[in-house]
Amino acid sequence: QVQLEESGGGLVQAGRSLRLSCVASERIAGGMAWYRQAPGNPREWVASITSGGATAYADSVKGRFDISRDSAKNTLYLQMNNLEPADSAVYLCHGDRVRLGRRIGDYWGQGTQVTVFS
Repeated sequence: QVQLEESGGGLVQAGRSLRLSCVASERIAGGMAWYRQAPGNPREWVASITSGGATAYADSVKGRFDISRDSAKNTLYLQMNNLEPADSAVYLCHGDRVRLGRRIGDYWGQGTQVTVFS
């Protein structure tokens, strides 16, 4: 079972930046993504990146966040710029579980807390 471990969260003032990292215990062949969940809210997709490097972003973070991955290091990143209080949440790393080219399940990390104050 692949383990995902996030880091890089913290308490930051609005307008500042944070960089989240997610290290996988093994190579993830499929796509990866960041989600977030604030108290009382459903889990929300933030950004994703395919194995080929194609990216997509939620409208709420487009132009401010940048997702990337370093396959050699089995690491996923999320560069978050111009943070807003509405970005406060637990950020979770996700990886597609793939077998013979087909997605068969999900890998999830435990999350890292991001709190943005004004």
